[in-house]
Amino acid sequence: MSRTDVLDPEVARALSALSAAAKKGLGDPALAELVVIRASQLNHCAFCLDMHLAIAREHGVPERQLELLAAWEEAEGVFDERERAALALTEAVTVLTDGFVPDEVYRKAAKHFDDRQLAHLIGLVVAINNWNRVMVSRRVAPGGYAP
Repeated sequence: MSRTDVLDPEVARALSALSAAAKKGLGDPALAELVVIRASQLNHCAFCLDMHLAIAREHGVPERQLELLAAWEEAEGVFDERERAALALTEAVTVLTDGFVPDEVYRKAAKHFDDRQLAHLIGLVVAINNWNRVMVSRRVAPGGYAP
């Protein structure tokens, strides 16, 4: 089953449009890929991981970052403060452990992103979480992505 078979085409177009708008508005393709990869790791979405790792490499994300992304909090010196704030917000929005994003996580992100960028960052996390849930629930295997 491919990405195009898992959703009604109109819904797939809407999700794709949300993803594209959020990435464009964030204005940092490499960071956008780190965000979607981290959410996909948390959600165990093999299809999205496979696809976004390839896209990240196309955008020049360093291999060291890709290798250590699952342990970004402990990877001192590998991710800058802006990236760390985005990754913390990604985890908070993805997991919602306490039913909300902790104020401190939001404040740190707001220090590194203006209101518009922050809205796009959150939109990107929401979009990839939607895709992850579709692909995982439909059990879409990795390998169907072609640039």
